Amino acid sequence: MTEPIVAIVGATATGKSAVGLALAHLWGAADAPGGEIVNADSMQFYRGMDIGTAKLPVAERRGVPHHQLDTLNVTEDASVARFQESARANIATIHARGHRAIVVGGSGLYLRALLDRFDFPGTDPEVRARLEARAELEGPGILYGELAALDPEAASKIHPRNAKRIVRALEIIEVAGDYISSLPRHEYESPAIQIALELPYEALDARIDARVGRMWAEGLVGEVKRLVGEGLREGVTARRAVGYAETLAHLDGELDAEQARELIKRNTRRLARKQDRWFRPDPRVQWIPAPVDEADVERAATDALALVRNLVS
Repeated sequence: MTEPIVAIVGATATGKSAVGLALAHLWGAADAPGGEIVNADSMQFYRGMDIGTAKLPVAERRGVPHHQLDTLNVTEDASVARFQESARANIATIHARGHRAIVVGGSGLYLRALLDRFDFPGTDPEVRARLEARAELEGPGILYGELAALDPEAASKIHPRNAKRIVRALEIIEVAGDYISSLPRHEYESPAIQIALELPYEALDARIDARVGRMWAEGLVGEVKRLVGEGLREGVTARRAVGYAETLAHLDGELDAEQARELIKRNTRRLARKQDRWFRPDPRVQWIPAPVDEADVERAATDALALVRNLVS
């Protein structure tokens, strides 16, 4: 294996951004050119969604180029197909410069689309419009029941109220005559190594709680107010992001500040477990201990680099 794509993956709050950045610098100081980061956190695509997504500020990126950040307005929908095309182009350019591509993120479907042989089924605007109209009129629950009957495995991986993904799954079944659960295969498009950061749930939950407290103190409410002025409420994807949906409910008077913070913590813990369950079944993923604090980041990056060298030797 030569010049593989390295992906730092895992649950939210395990330290992926810090470890990816440290790995990029370790590569530059060792026997290979420096690394460049390709973001694979779907909520970090959105301009202005900074505090609530724990996006690494420019001043803290230590000169390391970052790609696939701030590519969308909050009114736009994230697209797996568009991400696959543009992120693969980023990686090709990085490698052409003689640098190393380091993919960082926890959005499982986006990572699979980027790294694996993943061909997107066709679309049909009329079928999608009909299904979207039904979801709006009848609610997503009825469509979810239909999906569960047709493809139980796919339904088990989709939230019953996630109308966008339910509609897309039913569209694939109707248009392509295929089951969404059959996609994608565990087969890399190009050589790649996935390294997941592992942290016991008890420690991860404590870290999540602390992170939410910091986000609130750093101005999450103000960030959401500003984004409302930029159309956040009209965005199908962005307004549902963990941290933003709950803060919108707080601004609407549905939750007080304490209730909003507690709900963000709870929903972030759920997200972390969902992400962990996504990566666990993939036999290609290599697991290393997540950094326990900022002082431990260099150790985790060194472990990752040693693992990569061992796998490519």
